[in-house]
Amino acid sequence: MQGIRSASRSALGRGAVTALGTAVVSLAAAVGGALLAREFGRTAETDGLFAAYSVYLVLVLAAQALRVVVLPRLARAEEEGRLGAELVADGLAIGALVLPVLVVALAAPRWAAGLLTASPVARDAAADSLVWMVPAAVAQLYAGLAASALAARDSYGVAALAYSVGAVGGLAYFAAELDRGPVALAEGLALNGAFALGLPLAALVARGGLGRLSASLSRARAWELTRGVALPLALQGLYVVGVRFAGELGVGSVTTLAYAYFIASFLVAVTASSLALIASVPLARAGLTEERTSQHVVSTSWVSLSAVAAAAGVFVLAGEPIARGILGSAFEGAAGHELGRLVAYLGPFMVASVGVSVTFPLLFVARRERLLPALAAAALALQVPLEWGLSRAWDLEGVAIGIGLTTLLVLAGLLAFLSRGTLVRTLLGLGRSAAVVGSLAALSFGLLALALDGVPAAAAGLAVYSAALLVWRPRGLRTAWAYVRALH
Repeated sequence: MQGIRSASRSALGRGAVTALGTAVVSLAAAVGGALLAREFGRTAETDGLFAAYSVYLVLVLAAQALRVVVLPRLARAEEEGRLGAELVADGLAIGALVLPVLVVALAAPRWAAGLLTASPVARDAAADSLVWMVPAAVAQLYAGLAASALAARDSYGVAALAYSVGAVGGLAYFAAELDRGPVALAEGLALNGAFALGLPLAALVARGGLGRLSASLSRARAWELTRGVALPLALQGLYVVGVRFAGELGVGSVTTLAYAYFIASFLVAVTASSLALIASVPLARAGLTEERTSQHVVSTSWVSLSAVAAAAGVFVLAGEPIARGILGSAFEGAAGHELGRLVAYLGPFMVASVGVSVTFPLLFVARRERLLPALAAAALALQVPLEWGLSRAWDLEGVAIGIGLTTLLVLAGLLAFLSRGTLVRTLLGLGRSAAVVGSLAALSFGLLALALDGVPAAAAGLAVYSAALLVWRPRGLRTAWAYVRALH
């Protein structure tokens, strides 16, 4: 019993370190976004910067996916004494995959920018940013690989520190170089990537974590990694498609969508993503059953959705004053209200993303990842006509709805890949948790909205919602919290 409690505390400690590092990175990104909005507002130039940033996010999300793709295999390699060879083979495979993207970004940035936006001003800003953002994202890819190697040795602190130092350092550079224009943010991201990669790499070298390349090990690795990151790339590609259609809705539309998307992604990242990451190694060691898989996804989602629902309620009621206070006068009035509404319209995306974040690593634990490229291709093929129709019917709100609908379909596909029973059992569990938490949030915030406005309504609604959860303590939430605490 004492050993179980110690393992639980250890797992929670690793989760806390990972979540703290994620929170620091996300907070630094939020502060950088606020500085950008206050200094440069909502313009064609910021639209171009965020168009380029969508490409950066594609590769950074691939870096996050890379961690969950390689963690189970690196954990097994560490136990068998061949971690170094696996690590070097993965590094060479990543290089083969990203080299074409890096060459295009450095050699033909204006051509690449033209694919992202049609506005001449936005295209110039995107081109100037791509030459910094793509190398920065490549550094993050390798940082993810180095962090995974450390995690295979049950070391999470170095990577969390590296990501935190990099994020803060990049933010400090941007703040000091504001007079250079929005491109200073892209340069700060390059500095961020250097720190994020440098510290874990140094730790691996110091601990003898690098090994010699095995030729037979490296030949098939590029396809294996491509198969693993195809779906995360496609998921971020859904947002890139949305950005392209948002760019046709007027100056500033891409900027508004970007901030709403960042808020939604932050809420998912600091909850479900961190729990999913630390669960990969113990689940790989313990093995999966259909019942345990469903329990893991539903329980982790319960905890995450409780926080997501609270934040969504706050932004619905107080989106404009929050946006105006943090992002400046560019989001005063209609623009701020639109931002708050978009966060609410991204609710289906957040619910689905929580499920995807928790489910995706399990496919690699269960070794059911073979059909992921087909699911990725189907999602992107669906997204283009869906966003075309929805953006014309409901403008930016339609774009947000389209991202959420396609992500929900991806979640259903992932669960089906595990098993039909897992799909049915998990969707029922997720549906119940979303219904309970969503209804409680709607009731708590909705009643207060009838009597109060703006920030007072949001603050009172949050207090009522939190108190209701503590007093009522739904059975699903109690079970979920007990499961998360016992994770090891």
